[in-house]
Amino acid sequence: MTTPATPQAPGVKPSLGLTGATVNAMALIAPGAFLWITFQLQAAATAPSGASVASDIWAGIGFALILAFLSAISYAELARLYPEAGFGSCYYFAEKAFLDRRTPGHARWARASKLVTGWAAHLYYWVYPGCMVAFMATLGGYIYTQVTGHTLSPAVLTIFAIAFAGLTGYIASRGVTGSTMTALVINIVQLVTLVAFSAFAIVYRRTDPGANNHWVFSNAWDVVRPHSVMGVLIQSTIAILILVGFESCTALAAETKDARRTIPRAVLLSLVIQGLFAYLLEYFAAGYALSDQLVTADASKAVVTGMTAAATSSAPIGDMAILVGNRLLGGIGFGLMISIAVTVMLALLGTTLSCLNTAARVSYAMSKDREMPELLGLLHDRHATPARAIWVLVVVSCVIAAIGVQSVVGLTGITLASNLGTFALYGLTCLWTMIAFGGAARDAHFVKHRIVPFLGLVANVVMLGAILYLYVIGNADSKKEAFICFAITGAWALVSVLYFALASRQRVAVAPRAVGS
Repeated sequence: MTTPATPQAPGVKPSLGLTGATVNAMALIAPGAFLWITFQLQAAATAPSGASVASDIWAGIGFALILAFLSAISYAELARLYPEAGFGSCYYFAEKAFLDRRTPGHARWARASKLVTGWAAHLYYWVYPGCMVAFMATLGGYIYTQVTGHTLSPAVLTIFAIAFAGLTGYIASRGVTGSTMTALVINIVQLVTLVAFSAFAIVYRRTDPGANNHWVFSNAWDVVRPHSVMGVLIQSTIAILILVGFESCTALAAETKDARRTIPRAVLLSLVIQGLFAYLLEYFAAGYALSDQLVTADASKAVVTGMTAAATSSAPIGDMAILVGNRLLGGIGFGLMISIAVTVMLALLGTTLSCLNTAARVSYAMSKDREMPELLGLLHDRHATPARAIWVLVVVSCVIAAIGVQSVVGLTGITLASNLGTFALYGLTCLWTMIAFGGAARDAHFVKHRIVPFLGLVANVVMLGAILYLYVIGNADSKKEAFICFAITGAWALVSVLYFALASRQRVAVAPRAVGS
């Protein structure tokens, strides 16, 4: 039986406790940022018929949250079983699940399983930072427009995105300790801010006399109830973007003290705090306060209101903050909007930073295993970080962001590509959980190691099917978004297959010489 390459880097010292591991995962989830940056995409979502499904935003998040918890439990169980995974995370889990099985024939599937998992992980982790960089540039453009009344061109937004990507790359390359302190401060600031905004939004509606606003949702129940199965599915394909990240701390096992206990707890705790508490609260408050007082102009310069305005505005939460602040805080709505926008920018910094750290470490593990170029497996001499992988990822993020700043269609397309990788990765991880705990020697729990991962696998497969089906048969914009998604996915699949073939040929060529030496 072969043994997988140890993904832990030499010179790396465990320094993270439960708080450090949790806040690094929480930084990637970043609810304060995602309410701002994805509400427009969710408000603009349509069914294949072209009908809006914006009324199912909250229900879609609820369904995606169930899927996320099923996947999170699987990640936590694998992290507990394989605390030595180091930087490898899901990539290491995939191979070890087969190598540890005593049934003859399982070992031959080890390499294939880890390569498929590695491909899915990179589709998720390498596209996701580009999405965040594009969101940051869009936010910067919105603030500039609010302050000056002018609009930045896509070229200027791209330059802004490049500068932001460079900043996050620099911080990430300096080491995980600095990243953790940054993530801790950002998480505290954004959680306080989103609770305050949610409270203001609820009070805004409750204190309205009724004559000024026509509410999008008739009451609190109307905000949270599912309106259609199709709507919930479509919204959940977008909502998974705002929930992913709980698993990122599994790539920090080499830098975590008592990884067997700490990492599984951090995976679940981060999702509970930010998914179960923060998202459900803030999305309820935003929907509850949405009315025809939210006004903007669409592409044809026609005035639109309510949910249509939210789908048209580049920052509907910013527009709502202005309304709420002017009503409740004596006309300081613009100041409230700027304050929230600053916290969103900080949260985006933490999110991008967390994903860079995770992606670079998985790439490092694959490189040390000779499944990716050797360049990605080099550590910084002083900081012991996979700095080369980080800077390669920064370049990729800039390219992806340049696509995302062009239009909402482009941004949604790259978001779908990242989400496709997410569903594939989470589904595979659930499958590896069932296999890892399938041996007779394992202390398997029927619910945690059979029922939960099976349901997680089914749910992720359903979501993959939803992306493939709903966006292919949709309207013209949906088909463009699907084309961008599949182009990115196909290009990465082609690169992966070509590199796999090249690496396999080199291994075959080197093996005879090694035997004769």
